[in-house]
Amino acid sequence: MACLIAVTSTAQAQDETPGFATTARAGGGVVDFGSPNSVTNRIAEDAQAREALVEERALQPWFDWKDSLYERTGVSIGLDYSSIFLTSNNNAGEDDASSGIFRFYGSWEATGRGTKNTGSLVWKVENRHRYGSVAPSGFGIGELGYVGLISPPWSNQGSRWTNLYWKQKFDDGRGTIMGGYLDATDYLDVWVGADPWTRFTNFAFSTGSSSMFLPNDATLGVAGATMLSQKMYVIGSVTNAYSDSTDPIKDSFDRFFTDNEYFATLELGWTPSQDQLYFNNTHFTLWHVDDSPQAGAIQGWGLNFSHIQYINDQWMPFVRGGYADDGGSLLQKSVSIGFLYQKTPAHNLLGFGLNWGEPNESTFATGLDDQVTMETFYRFQLTQQFALTPTVEYLKNPALNPVDDSLWVLGLRMRFAL
Repeated sequence: MACLIAVTSTAQAQDETPGFATTARAGGGVVDFGSPNSVTNRIAEDAQAREALVEERALQPWFDWKDSLYERTGVSIGLDYSSIFLTSNNNAGEDDASSGIFRFYGSWEATGRGTKNTGSLVWKVENRHRYGSVAPSGFGIGELGYVGLISPPWSNQGSRWTNLYWKQKFDDGRGTIMGGYLDATDYLDVWVGADPWTRFTNFAFSTGSSSMFLPNDATLGVAGATMLSQKMYVIGSVTNAYSDSTDPIKDSFDRFFTDNEYFATLELGWTPSQDQLYFNNTHFTLWHVDDSPQAGAIQGWGLNFSHIQYINDQWMPFVRGGYADDGGSLLQKSVSIGFLYQKTPAHNLLGFGLNWGEPNESTFATGLDDQVTMETFYRFQLTQQFALTPTVEYLKNPALNPVDDSLWVLGLRMRFAL
């Protein structure tokens, strides 16, 4: 995954935003701000010292070796394993789901090391596997009759790519261009809570608020961003709309250069300063997707909105939402509100979100009930490498469920990072 706006020194970012911001190692002491699960941000966040039940970092020689590897070669790497277990009082289908994911990711600063205009090769490979008969990615629509994704990354896809692209910074790190196999959630409608590994897991509180078409990961294309002024920024992208993450090379160039089945976005945002873009910004995102006879999809467009604000180094309230006109999104109207709260920086994290959503009539049947979704989670940092996150979700009027008027979903996530 990629980060688009590079802004300040690592020490400064750590001092100003130790609770929510992630600092990324980058050329010339520049920090990348973008998706919390982007490769550089993820590696940097896992390397930071945390307040944990067990303070001493296990396997410290491993982290020392990673630091020396970067200093010698410009290569940064990370590995993690995540599990999720879900259960529900559902009467329409299966009432539990579980899955695990192993990921290996990294970046190589091949050019411009020691400057702000670095050029890097970024990669991420994964293995996604279910434990039981149902994977969480299909639990919402397939079993609960809920128009939404409860834990979208946890599938049974097996081995797959997620990232393989070149990232070039320019204008002293104020801008970035990426080209290759991208993940749209790295650069699009970004906010700190959109991280299913350690924060909200329901997609209503993630990229697009479930009211945006999103291509599969590892989709061929280009994306870029730059600061227009001290407080204004713009992000844009053009990628394939339809791809197969398990075989991203197949047909990708034909689809991009011949079939012209594009997903295009333009985002305009405001932030008090560049170093606060990740956790303190307001932005609007316009998107459009082409139709595809091959994929059986229809074209559409939409507009999304997001406002997040960091208050007193503890609170982060948010208001997010969107509107879709066709395009294959889950919801055609969506509004989410909530907050993140962290009493002590770099420690346990509480999150609460509430969403109202109207199912997209071009994706599902007409006349379906509006849905209300609530999610709350609490992330326990047990050790420097291991986090445990119990989650409670309440689903009111699951639109495709003919049996249940409301459902409770209990979840437990575990993540071990190296």
